[in-house]
Amino acid sequence: MSVTWQARMVTPAVDLTAPMFRRTVELDAGHGPVTEALLHVSSLGVHEVRLGGTPVAADVLSPGWSAYEWRLRYRTHDVAALLDDSTEITATLGNGWYRGRLGFQGGRALYGDRLGLIAQLEVCFEDGHRQVVGTDHTWEAGPSETLADDLYDGQTIDARRRETFAAQGPESQFHPVHELPFDTGLLTPYVGPPAVRHESLRPQRVWTSPSGRTLVDFGQNLVGWVRFSARGPRGDEIRLRHAEVLEDGELGVRPLRDAQATDRFILSGGDDTFEPTFTFHGFRYVEVTGPVDPASLEAVVVHSDLRRTGTFACSDPDLEQLHRNIVWGLRGNVLDVPTDCPQRNERLGWTGDLAVFAPSAAYLYDVEAFLSDWLLDLAVEQAHADDQVPFVVPDVLKKVPHPKGVPAPDTAAIWSDAAVWVPWALFEAYGDASVLERQWDSMAGHVRRVEALSSPNGLWDTGFQFGDWLDPDAPPDQPWAAKADPSVVATAAKYRSARILADAAVVLGRDDAEFRAIAERTRSAFNEAYVSADATITSDCTTVYTLAIVFGLLDEATSQRAGRRLAELVAASGHRISTGFAGTPYVTEALTRTGRVDDAYGLLMQRACPSWLYAVTMGATTVWERWDSMLPDGSINPGEMTSFNHYALGAVADWMHRTVAGIAPLEAGYSRVLVAPRPGGGLTWAEASLETRHGTVSVRWELTDDELDVDVTLPPGVTGLLSLPDGTEREL
Repeated sequence: MSVTWQARMVTPAVDLTAPMFRRTVELDAGHGPVTEALLHVSSLGVHEVRLGGTPVAADVLSPGWSAYEWRLRYRTHDVAALLDDSTEITATLGNGWYRGRLGFQGGRALYGDRLGLIAQLEVCFEDGHRQVVGTDHTWEAGPSETLADDLYDGQTIDARRRETFAAQGPESQFHPVHELPFDTGLLTPYVGPPAVRHESLRPQRVWTSPSGRTLVDFGQNLVGWVRFSARGPRGDEIRLRHAEVLEDGELGVRPLRDAQATDRFILSGGDDTFEPTFTFHGFRYVEVTGPVDPASLEAVVVHSDLRRTGTFACSDPDLEQLHRNIVWGLRGNVLDVPTDCPQRNERLGWTGDLAVFAPSAAYLYDVEAFLSDWLLDLAVEQAHADDQVPFVVPDVLKKVPHPKGVPAPDTAAIWSDAAVWVPWALFEAYGDASVLERQWDSMAGHVRRVEALSSPNGLWDTGFQFGDWLDPDAPPDQPWAAKADPSVVATAAKYRSARILADAAVVLGRDDAEFRAIAERTRSAFNEAYVSADATITSDCTTVYTLAIVFGLLDEATSQRAGRRLAELVAASGHRISTGFAGTPYVTEALTRTGRVDDAYGLLMQRACPSWLYAVTMGATTVWERWDSMLPDGSINPGEMTSFNHYALGAVADWMHRTVAGIAPLEAGYSRVLVAPRPGGGLTWAEASLETRHGTVSVRWELTDDELDVDVTLPPGVTGLLSLPDGTEREL
């Protein structure tokens, strides 16, 4: 809904940590009952709002993280049931992404050094009278029970302050606010869902470490915080430190870099309940210090309010666990922004991770609104950077000094291609072309910029590239040093983006000639420069063949020869992974398209490192950043960039859904469905279901005495094509 803002952005007259704002609202008398009461609220920082002591909604960490310079989101709450004739409104603010630490380069308060609140209560009465109460100079602000808060470092809560404030009264603590200069034109309603609490997990194990510390295992690497109740001597402190893994029997904190991930709670001397809602942690394990029963702790799972839509199951327990790990990896990295990791001093919206993972995400959960919101930030950041798509969205890297003497990176393949690949993934998953229309300028701007950056021959062989990032054969401290020639990767990605844009133009009824021509010039240049007569592709490694096959850069005969070479390389590696961020999402698909399904399963079912199932054999409950984030002896990879919750390499889920289970769209949004299971890998059955915009699609297949039985359910009005491994096809 559109809001006419009369409220002003306000800030405490004296800078405070986690300030609480307040105002008592007296309803206008003589107008009959209240028929509607809406509270519109946003903040510079994250907020918790209560009316009469009751939270106005279940959301947490609102208004989340957007490109604050150009978009500050607000939410509207129906608060009619919370209003009395006299009601106190309170709002407590935390630093959040706005003023807290942000990024791995030590930045703090990158958007501003003053927290601010803007809130507007609109009350309608039976006789048509309308009362508006907005934040202005009449509001007051004072300290809260939070002494410190930071997303990376944790939160400190002093329960003694609750008692002190109650005894002294608000007048001794609260003082008038100041108005902050602020353009209300930046305020925009949420497109995506808010972050909320989901389920909670109880400890699976409590024990004493070799150093004598108390450790708690919640059994699942998750994102959120720990809540609990405790009673102990007044002034005593309880400390909870969080980490994803153990090393040498102790909390493995080195991968967190300098993120403290530690919450502190000071007891009042009575019965206290604590929940640190101005921070979040990526963790499975907690180290507990202080007077609390560790068994009473409760890990609260927090992420954006997304609805699960896709399932997968099969006869192999390890493969099922891999799929669960992929689901939990997604859940841990959709806390308002699609992030790379949720635990260390980073947690940024890296575009490359999402570019390759978006199809998997769109199957597992309904992410249409969530990613559409993020794409608006991508587009506005891009528009203010001469069409350069940033590597992270929102872009905080632009806010920190670039190292002297090092060329500033520009548009990069796969990462910047998220501007095109993510909208297309949403269109294919949900069938709504409006996302292509909204993002058209962004998509076209990216392809045109890449064309301008390319060499005259059409190759994208200039500038900085991430390449096949985190190739397992690259040195731990040089993740860019992959086997694949970065220009081959970049040119292949350029072709894919141009071809997608041309296809999007057709969907939207636009002229596709410009982008079709770019695609064809790029394809010709790729083949001339990088593909030899015997189909050998420059740098002769798994990733370059994979991208050339899946992105459609080769003719059919050359593709088949490239597929043979790809299969040779995969076999030579012992069916261990030899691809990084660029090749891994597509390598099983490349093998499948060229008739090497057995080799694809060989990669998928491999349990030695590097492989997808290696982490499962090591007890992982999420997907790792590196294939060997944990070494076989249980020690943590010595590199400085080691996360145990990173969804990018879990993009193989898309192949599991499409090929192992056999559910794929023949037309955008699954208005027509391809059912094409390809059994293998020793599996005896697999099943999957997907809640589409038309209804639920489900497939189950089972092998009995080498006979394949396939059961398919399609929604009413949806047609499909059944394609069996022997080449048989039948309309459904």
